[in-house]
Amino acid sequence: MTTLVERLRAAGCVFAEEEADLLAGAARDDGHLAELAARRIGGEPLEHVVGWAEFCGLRMEVGAGAFVPRRRSEFLVREAVALAGPGAVVLDLCCGVGALGAAVAAQVPGGVELHAADVDPAALAYARRNVAPYGGSVWEGDLYAALPASLRGRVDLLVVNAPYVPTQEIGFMPSEARDHEPLLSLDGGADGLDIHRRVAAGSAAWLAPGGRLLIETSSRQSPSTASALGAAGLATRTVTSQELYATVVIAEA
Repeated sequence: MTTLVERLRAAGCVFAEEEADLLAGAARDDGHLAELAARRIGGEPLEHVVGWAEFCGLRMEVGAGAFVPRRRSEFLVREAVALAGPGAVVLDLCCGVGALGAAVAAQVPGGVELHAADVDPAALAYARRNVAPYGGSVWEGDLYAALPASLRGRVDLLVVNAPYVPTQEIGFMPSEARDHEPLLSLDGGADGLDIHRRVAAGSAAWLAPGGRLLIETSSRQSPSTASALGAAGLATRTVTSQELYATVVIAEA
């Protein structure tokens, strides 16, 4: 194990000891461990290699070609749970592997009616497994076009972590993200907010009266995200977490 730690550290893994333990725990045998180690040392995200990511104290299944849930998104979950009541209709839009919706459902006493939607079939294969313990339904398609008509006007909580990195900044992202996560989960267009504007424009038709939309953004982009939601007729406020370096705009119908 010491040798593996040293190899991981030499490859730039800051938490080499912890990663070595996780790789060893995921390996079936020594040969498999060598294979997993080679993938990690080669630059693949640890979560893709071991097959799961920790998020809000839960294990979310992930794998090659899927966006890895970020710890900062736990702030959005915290804010959503504070607003949710038992039986709330929760929609995780641009859901990726379904981490936001699953984490909200896991924490709301009495449970929720959970839906998750994304355009990426590879991500949805993981999302189906992650939301299954909470009876979640998964829909494939482009934003609201994926959803059944029965959801229209019924969504109490719409949680969104859409891509918001400006196209020209993708090249500055860590290679783990840039080279191993799908571009469609990262690239938000010229100013990073193309998807935010589309989410905002269609939201009113799907939110229940008094329903809330929570969308992750950056502190720099939050005024523009809030403006887009305001233009859709929603009342907005912005909340931040210094601990997690997270910013969320909350909008109410």
